[in-house]
Amino acid sequence: MNQTTASPNAVAGQLNPNEWNGAGAARSTATQIQFISFAIGDDQYGVDIMAVREIKGWSDITHLPKQPEYVRGVLNLRGAIVPIVDLRCRFGQGLTETTPLHIVIIVQIGGRQVGLIGDRVLDIVSVDATQIQPVPRTAQGETTDFLSGLVTHDNTMIALIDLPNLLSVQNGDTDRPPGDAKSASPVPRN
Repeated sequence: MNQTTASPNAVAGQLNPNEWNGAGAARSTATQIQFISFAIGDDQYGVDIMAVREIKGWSDITHLPKQPEYVRGVLNLRGAIVPIVDLRCRFGQGLTETTPLHIVIIVQIGGRQVGLIGDRVLDIVSVDATQIQPVPRTAQGETTDFLSGLVTHDNTMIALIDLPNLLSVQNGDTDRPPGDAKSASPVPRN
């Protein structure tokens, strides 16, 4: 077996780009997190860039009866029926009065696509994972359950949305996304 000796830079914990192999390069970028930042009013939010499938302008949607208030309806996206969630409403800030300037961020949550209404897209942000801070738990509010962390970028606080928790609804002892066929009450047939 060949024995190799570490360079002084490697021993000191520094990587010299000329000495990088695949593992060193992966280790140096593995802690970077990227997300799409967008605005709802004066507040900024972020969603994992890997969950984002598309960003599109506002278009008319089809309203469905007996959905939670924050589910504004559905959109036909190239043959796929996508539920549209009003984040302002989901966060307890009232319904969004949509205009052609609003955007819909199509994200993948589990095996389904969901549209999120936002006021405007701001940026693609890259941060080190160690910069993400936990959400303070000052009260038992469900709004904070929708957040996975907080990060400060360019002197602005961005709340990171926990996509799986965003759609959970309390149904006794189960959590199921709205519109899930399993969560709907069966309709009696005569």
